[in-house]
Amino acid sequence: MTLVDTHAHLYAKQFDTDRTEMIQRAIDQGVEHLFLPNIDRNSMDGMYELAKQFPNNCYPMMGIHPCSIKEDYKEELAKAEQELNNAPERFYAVGEIGLDFYWDLTFKEQQKEALRTQIQWAKKHQLPIVLHCRDSFQDTLEIVSEMNDEQLTGIFHCFGGTIEEAEQVIALGGFYMGIGGVLTYKKSKLDEVLKAVSINYLVLETDAPYLAPEPYRSSKNRSLRRNESAYMLKVAEKLATVKGISLEEVARITTANAHNVFQL
Repeated sequence: MTLVDTHAHLYAKQFDTDRTEMIQRAIDQGVEHLFLPNIDRNSMDGMYELAKQFPNNCYPMMGIHPCSIKEDYKEELAKAEQELNNAPERFYAVGEIGLDFYWDLTFKEQQKEALRTQIQWAKKHQLPIVLHCRDSFQDTLEIVSEMNDEQLTGIFHCFGGTIEEAEQVIALGGFYMGIGGVLTYKKSKLDEVLKAVSINYLVLETDAPYLAPEPYRSSKNRSLRRNESAYMLKVAEKLATVKGISLEEVARITTANAHNVFQL
């Protein structure tokens, strides 16, 4: 049984003390493919090092996270574009890109500009996009719809929306929803939404080190609250329960979906 973590920040400082062991734990659990979204210029070196150390397991993306779109956003975009143009074959997606209206609206228009720019990169290099859309689903959907064509594919990372929003993603064609630890939270109601959504449009993710699934999220042991790719098994188990199918079937379908979107 093979699983794919389509979204994990394994270069993050939270893993500085046990990064190699943490990745090995994931591989031992069957989570053999780990996709690494870039954040900004500061995360690139760590991401590259992991891809070099685990060439058959860790796969880098290139993009600028919306929370890194600040005063110097043009410099950030220029650096990412340079990396992408220099070696497009080393990247499996343009990500993590999108809109985040939760923390700060100061650079709302710049975030939209950056999203459009990075979607253009994806089209140029025929790569999927990995979308962050916190408190901004409809704005993100509007831009993606505006630029959509038969070549554009991708993932709405950390999907936690309604059935109607899921249907809007599916209607784009070529897009999937990333499902992570939130599915295991009692108050999320995501399980009710996913009962009405075909698993053929879902991929699994962790967003490690964030959004640890239950029971790790509420563990009395603080060290277990950090999310890691091995914990994705809990998400897969919950999805199997929600859909009324076996864990093996969840692994088979979501892995095939991930391989399809990333052209692995």
